[in-house]
Amino acid sequence: MAAVPGAAAAAAIAAVATVLGGLVPVVGAPVFAIVAGIIVSASLPPVERLRPGLAFTAKTVLQGSIVVLGLGLSFKQVISTGESSLPVLLGTLFIALGTAWWAGRALGLGRDLNILIGVGTAICGASAIAATDAVIGADEADVSYAIATIFTFNVVAVLSFPSLGHLLGLSQHAFGLWAGTAINDTSSVVAASTIYGHAAVSYAVVVKLTRTLAIVPISLGLAAWRNRSLRGAHASLGATNRDNGLGLVGPFKPADRPRLALRRVLPLFIVAFLGAVACNSAGFVPATWHHGLSDLATWMITAALAAIGLSANTSHIRRAGPRPVLLGALLWATVAIASLALQVATGTI
Repeated sequence: MAAVPGAAAAAAIAAVATVLGGLVPVVGAPVFAIVAGIIVSASLPPVERLRPGLAFTAKTVLQGSIVVLGLGLSFKQVISTGESSLPVLLGTLFIALGTAWWAGRALGLGRDLNILIGVGTAICGASAIAATDAVIGADEADVSYAIATIFTFNVVAVLSFPSLGHLLGLSQHAFGLWAGTAINDTSSVVAASTIYGHAAVSYAVVVKLTRTLAIVPISLGLAAWRNRSLRGAHASLGATNRDNGLGLVGPFKPADRPRLALRRVLPLFIVAFLGAVACNSAGFVPATWHHGLSDLATWMITAALAAIGLSANTSHIRRAGPRPVLLGALLWATVAIASLALQVATGTI
């Protein structure tokens, strides 16, 4: 019951946005929803009793929309899309992480903040930031700044990518691949591609979820690096204490290592999405349902974006200062350009 007020507020904005999206389809309901949510959030003081419902709608309803989209896809489509997008996907991933490492150091950002913005841009936005934080134990302020930075460019992407795609004359598949590899967060990928067209959103979702899987090896690598750092710090501390006559601190214990839960790095909604694809591939979902399911998914996406807009906290951006935002802008532009360039190079555009 605690989720009802916030969910109802998001649903109300989604309903208005759906009407406006019907009147101005070139903009689309998802864009109206997130912009309206941000305006309301900036205009009114925070209402605590809305928070549980907004969190539920922004996360669970969004993930549910992706599962619903899976009911209209087959494994043949998923595998074909994953294979054809792999060169662009891997190329943009390495470019994003490499640029983040170089630019973050040049801007003088702290190591943890640099890592969080880098993985958030390269992989899957706030989800990647949360999974990475579970491994490296970053300061809460760094997590807030990283999420706020990623959020800023998610909104920019939703507002600009569909228009840019039309200006560049991108096909539905080319736009889906561009959105899936160049937009940070899953919600914004789905929103932008939904505005562009049904074929674009199907393609973009598969590309984005394939990209999301990269958080597993990256989290494992960060965990191994963190364990080595802790072991080295422990050894140095022990040597210092012994030299000072304070006694050697006990050996590094496995319990001191960061715990890496699989559910933190492999979201369960991806498993549910694959289950939905399996149901459709097996013929359990009648073809006559596909149009209605697509409309349902679009409405769920619109409600989720309304909740994300209502949850916006611009104070985090102001407190972070210009450097994290500058890094986010640089990464966002670099990945967007690199994705298009790789599509041209691989003949997928």
